[in-house]
Amino acid sequence: MVLYEVVLKVTHDCPFCNISKKFPALKMFVWCNREHEAIEIATENPEEYSAVQRELSKIGRIVDESFDGTKVHMIIKECTCRLENSVGKNIDAFNLLHISPAIYGGGWEYYRIVAFQHKDLNRFLQRLEDRGFVFEILRKVPFDGFLASSLTLTADALFSDLTEKQADALMTAYKYGYYRLPRKANIETIASKKRLPRTTFQEHLKKAENKLIASLIPYLQLFRQAPEEKRKSLKIATA
Repeated sequence: MVLYEVVLKVTHDCPFCNISKKFPALKMFVWCNREHEAIEIATENPEEYSAVQRELSKIGRIVDESFDGTKVHMIIKECTCRLENSVGKNIDAFNLLHISPAIYGGGWEYYRIVAFQHKDLNRFLQRLEDRGFVFEILRKVPFDGFLASSLTLTADALFSDLTEKQADALMTAYKYGYYRLPRKANIETIASKKRLPRTTFQEHLKKAENKLIASLIPYLQLFRQAPEEKRKSLKIATA
């Protein structure tokens, strides 16, 4: 039996996709267990958050929310997906494995799927076509056991070793443009805005960077072991 890994983008009439169309600068990452949906939102236009929140509240009652000035995390109590309006429900219906999260951006939904039988994948794609879903397959490759292509990085794997102060230093540095080229702010400026001594903020940031790199290196080592043609085949265009 040959397994297939498939990445596709879809656009259709559904609440999340319509929100993505309405706010093209928005990126949404959605994890769903078919009872609750955890949604992470990121946008270059923070003033859009309140409008997006109102749109999401129309879909289902928001039972938890956190906001740090750059991202919003929400949980909707009830999953409102139906076979008629949900790619995820149709993935389930055809015994396909969806590797979360679903990603929404620019009016498109992006999904990564593992197909155990080719006929199930064909039936799934035919269902989307029959129901007027517009889709494009971005990648379809045999799932050949190459570990680095099948691993999904988790938040625990990357961030569990960070302290709160170290995680805050990373997010603050990113917020003020420290990681842009050219840099929009230096350590001293950011520390001043946070009302911290420069050396204290720098220590938190450097420790966070070191831990993050140390967490990523094993995955990079696995990826580098693959032949160059294999690595090229894993690239996905999301524009």
